Amino acid sequence: MVSKLESLKPKGMKQGVVANFPFTPRESEEHGHDDLKNCGIYRLLPDDMKKEVEKNLHLLEYIHILPLDKIGIPKLVPKLDRKKHGELENPNLIYPADEQIYIHIYPDRNDVRNFYIPIEPTLLTGVEGLLKEVEIRLVDYITGIDFDPMDVEEKKKILREALQKICEIRDKSFVSDVKAEVKLAPNLKSKLNFNLKKSDLKKLKVTEQQYKALEYALIRDKVGLGILEPYIRDKYIEDISCSGLGPIFIEHKIFKGLKSVIEFREEEALNKFVLRLAERVGKPVTYKDPIVDATLPDGSRINIVYGNDISKNGSNFTIRKFNETPFSVLQLIEFGSLDYMIAGYLWLLISEGMSGFICGETASGKTTLLNSITAFIRPEAKIVSIEDTPELQVPHKNWTREVTRGTTRGGKIGEGSGSDVTMFDLLKAALRQRPNYILVGEIRGVEGNIAFQAMQTGHPVMSTFHAATVEKLIQRLTTEPISVPKTFIDNLNFVVIQSAVRRPDGKLVRRVLSVAEIVGYNPQKGGVSFIEVFQWDPVTDKHIFTGFGTSYLLEMKIATRLGIPPNKKKLIYEEVEKRAKILKKLHEQGIVDFYEFFKAISKITKSGMLSIKV
Repeated sequence: MVSKLESLKPKGMKQGVVANFPFTPRESEEHGHDDLKNCGIYRLLPDDMKKEVEKNLHLLEYIHILPLDKIGIPKLVPKLDRKKHGELENPNLIYPADEQIYIHIYPDRNDVRNFYIPIEPTLLTGVEGLLKEVEIRLVDYITGIDFDPMDVEEKKKILREALQKICEIRDKSFVSDVKAEVKLAPNLKSKLNFNLKKSDLKKLKVTEQQYKALEYALIRDKVGLGILEPYIRDKYIEDISCSGLGPIFIEHKIFKGLKSVIEFREEEALNKFVLRLAERVGKPVTYKDPIVDATLPDGSRINIVYGNDISKNGSNFTIRKFNETPFSVLQLIEFGSLDYMIAGYLWLLISEGMSGFICGETASGKTTLLNSITAFIRPEAKIVSIEDTPELQVPHKNWTREVTRGTTRGGKIGEGSGSDVTMFDLLKAALRQRPNYILVGEIRGVEGNIAFQAMQTGHPVMSTFHAATVEKLIQRLTTEPISVPKTFIDNLNFVVIQSAVRRPDGKLVRRVLSVAEIVGYNPQKGGVSFIEVFQWDPVTDKHIFTGFGTSYLLEMKIATRLGIPPNKKKLIYEEVEKRAKILKKLHEQGIVDFYEFFKAISKITKSGMLSIKV
C-alpha cells in the first residue's frame, strides 16, 4: 500500500511533489536524548544502530514510522561493498550518505528497481513549524545585505550567522560550539543587519538536534539543490534523472537502478523546480532557450529540458555525478572491467606514447577507464586536457586543464558571455603548448581531424568516442564531419571497446570487450586493417590475450623503441607479464586509491624496475 501522508512529506517540498512510501507509516513520536531509555524501539535496536540514533534522532523517528512487524529492523551498513551488498536480492538496509543524511534501500518485489528513501534531519518532530518561523525572521536579518549571489560559501556563512541570532539552543554548552563553527569573513559582520529592537530579538528555543536540522534545511533550500541535496551528497550515486512527471530515478554504484520515493505529480511544480534548478547553476531556461547543459559546483554535469512542447512528459533533468577521486585501474580490475594483463599492456603502450581511443555506448564507462589509465602516462609528462564539461582527473602535477566556452553546453556558474571557444579552438591551441600527451574528453566532430593532425606531428592523443566496434569507429572517423583520410588512420595505435553487458545472473556490469591495434590502410582491400589482441569471453567472464605472440604494436613499435633487437622481440611479452605481476602485487598490498596508485607507479618508474635487459 502506498502512503501519501502529508506529515511525512520532506520539508521544503512544494505542492505537487509527494513522498510515496512503499509501506504504511506508523505514527511517529518525539524523542530526546534523555528519554531514549524509555523508548521500546530504541531498546530493540542493535548496538551500532543505537549509536547512530543517539547522534541523529531523526533516524530514530524514521525507524518509528516503519512497520517493523512486517519488514523488520533495517540493517545499518556504515560502508557499502559492491560484492557483498550489490548481490543482495531484497536489500533492506540503511547507510549514511554523510554525517546527517541516511539512505534506506528498500526492496520492491514487484519491480526490478528497488526503493531509494532519503532520511533527512528535517524529519525531526517540530522542525517544519520552526523552519517557517525562521524563514519569516530571516527576512529581517538579511535585509540590505550586499553580497555576491554566486559566492556559495559567503551565503552559507550569512545564513549560519543569521540562524545563530534567531535561535537559542536549550543546552547552553552547545552555543559556544556553534559560534566556533561559524567562521565569518571579516567583511560579513558589518553587512548583517542586527540593529533590531530588543522585543524583536526574542529567540526561538530549540534543541541541539533541531538547530542542526534547521541549519541543514536553510543551506539545502537557499544554497543547495533542495530536495535533490541527499542525492548530490550520496557518493554512491552515479546518475540522477527525472523523466518528467513521476518519480526521480537513480543509477547507483552498488544497487544499480533504483527509484526514489520522491515524485513530481503536477506539471506546474515540476516546471517551477526546473526553473529554480537552472537559476542555481547560473543558466536560466526559457521557452525560447529550453535546453541547458551546465556544471554543478561539485563538477557534476547537469542537463535540463524545460517545457512540454519539446518533452511530451513534461520538463526533465539529468545529473551525472562527479567523483571526487576517480577509480584506479586496480579498482576497475576488482570490478572485473579488465584484468592485470590488459592493464600491463596498456601501461606499456601509454608509457611509450601510443595514441588510443576508448570507445563504447553512452554510460559504458569510457571516461572512467580513460581517467584510470592516465596514471600510466610518464610521471614527468606535461599533459593538456580538453573537454566540453570537466570530467577528466589527471594525477600529474604538470597538467593544463582547458574547457570549452559556449552558451549551450559546458557552462559554469558565473561564466562570462564572451564569444564561443570550441574543442576545435582549444585543440589547435594545445599543439602550441608542447604537451607530451593530449587528452580529449570526447571527440564528436571536426576536432577529430585536428586530433589526427596532432598524432601525425608526434603528439600522443587519448580520447573517448561513441562507437560500439572498431569498424564503426573507422567509419565515423573517415566520413563527415571528421573526414580523416584512411591513410592517416594508422596514427591511432590502439582502440579499447567498452560496454555495459548483462551477465547470465541478470546483473548489468561494465566490461572491456576488446582491445585492438590499428595496423594501417590496406590499398588492396580498400580498408583499414586491425588486430584484436584482447577479447572478453562472456561465458567465463574472463579476458583472453589473443594477440600473445602476434602483437603488431608490441613487436613493430614498442620493442623498437625499447632497443630490443629483431631476433629477441619476444622479450616484449615478458615485459607485459612483468607489469601485470607488479600491478597484482600493488593490489595485494592494498594500494588501490587513484592518487596512491599513481605515486607507486611513479616510484617504480624512477627506480628503474621497468628497464628491459636484452
